[in-house]
Amino acid sequence: MPMNREPLGPGSAVSPRVLASVTGPSVTVPAPGWLVHLQFRRFAGCPVCNLHLRSVVRRHDEIEAAGVREVVVFHSPAEELLEHTADLPFAVIADPDKRLYAEFGVESAPRSLLSPRAWGPILRAILRSAWAIVRRRERGPAGRPHGGRLGLPADFLIASDGRVIAAKYGEHVYDQWSVDEVLELSGRAPRPDLTTR
Repeated sequence: MPMNREPLGPGSAVSPRVLASVTGPSVTVPAPGWLVHLQFRRFAGCPVCNLHLRSVVRRHDEIEAAGVREVVVFHSPAEELLEHTADLPFAVIADPDKRLYAEFGVESAPRSLLSPRAWGPILRAILRSAWAIVRRRERGPAGRPHGGRLGLPADFLIASDGRVIAAKYGEHVYDQWSVDEVLELSGRAPRPDLTTR
């Protein structure tokens, strides 16, 4: 998918919006009293996305204690996402038409899978997901995922006033911020007004 706008960077403004979550109540971005870590992932059941999101789930309490709200966007329909994300403790947004992807300049490209730096994480992710599927703890992704398999990840840290504090556009499928990087970036950000939470 070609980018429809310039990538967002520090200082860019994100207009307020309410996003319907498939895993719970709607969320506002930006969020009063919170920093928002807006993640763009790939498709429902993506083994590489699951590998990364499990690291976020393990440290979710720590992330929230740092004043960060996680919001994760997939380019899959809501009904597909529900089968794979019902147990996640943060908002999961379905964007099957890739409107948010286009607005934030998040693209798809063959390099998502072809970069040698992605091969190790891809192998680990496939092995972890295969084991979970065999044990009936996860469902496999669709054979032809909605929106394709070539999506690239992207991360944005958004202040409560809508300013982008930091942004990362992934060069391959597993090129995203780690939890430690999110915590480090949030620690350097101006503190949100906690009275509005």
